[in-house]
Amino acid sequence: MSTVRQHTMQPLRRTWQGPGFETFGSIFGFVYAFLAVNFLLAAANAPLLLGLALVADPVTAWPFFLLLSVTVAPSLAAAFAAFQSLKEAEGPAVRPVAAFLLGYRRSFRRAAPTGLAAVAAVGFLGVDLVIVQVMPAAAVLVPLIALALTAVVCVAVTVLAGMVLLPRARTRAILKASLYLSVQRWYLSLAALVLLGIVVAAVLVQPVIGVALAPAPLLFVVWSNAAYTFQAALRTVGPPDRLVWEMRGRP
Repeated sequence: MSTVRQHTMQPLRRTWQGPGFETFGSIFGFVYAFLAVNFLLAAANAPLLLGLALVADPVTAWPFFLLLSVTVAPSLAAAFAAFQSLKEAEGPAVRPVAAFLLGYRRSFRRAAPTGLAAVAAVGFLGVDLVIVQVMPAAAVLVPLIALALTAVVCVAVTVLAGMVLLPRARTRAILKASLYLSVQRWYLSLAALVLLGIVVAAVLVQPVIGVALAPAPLLFVVWSNAAYTFQAALRTVGPPDRLVWEMRGRP
């Protein structure tokens, strides 16, 4: 009797079976999606990357490269569409190339004007930043212009994410929501700005290697934060109710 009791009182041994096939499939899906998105981003922005590879000091010729960057916005929206497809399919079912191309075609009509507007705003503020540096009030004006530049970039990226997340919503509603949410979730906007800065720095230092490795993983974090911001706003009740209805595509 005591032998049976001692045998039953012994703890069961747990054996570690290691990661399963689904885990490896998910990891492979993400790695494959990131590599595919990096390649497609490079192809969509080939003139910009070629100029960065040929010019020794791109910073001094920033207006020229700013004009070439008009292709970034549609490709960024397409990358966000590919990231969204990762939520719907995992492992071998991931099709980032098809999702990227489909997202590019669907969002180009709205993403391209958004990119043009952002480039124009950044160019205007960049010229102002160069001019005010020699003025007596530079200590006050330079931080204000730099803050405006960061706001333009953060809002533009949030707008592109909103166009992918809410395809039925009007562009004006997405713009108003992006302005509101970028300020409300300022810490996520700051994180997105830091990640975008890392992407730009990597591409400037090594255009080929930088675009082959850096953009997709960092942009995925930017996309995830933007998706969380919009989804949290759609669940809110109170003063922004009308804005929520507009984002959902209601009249």
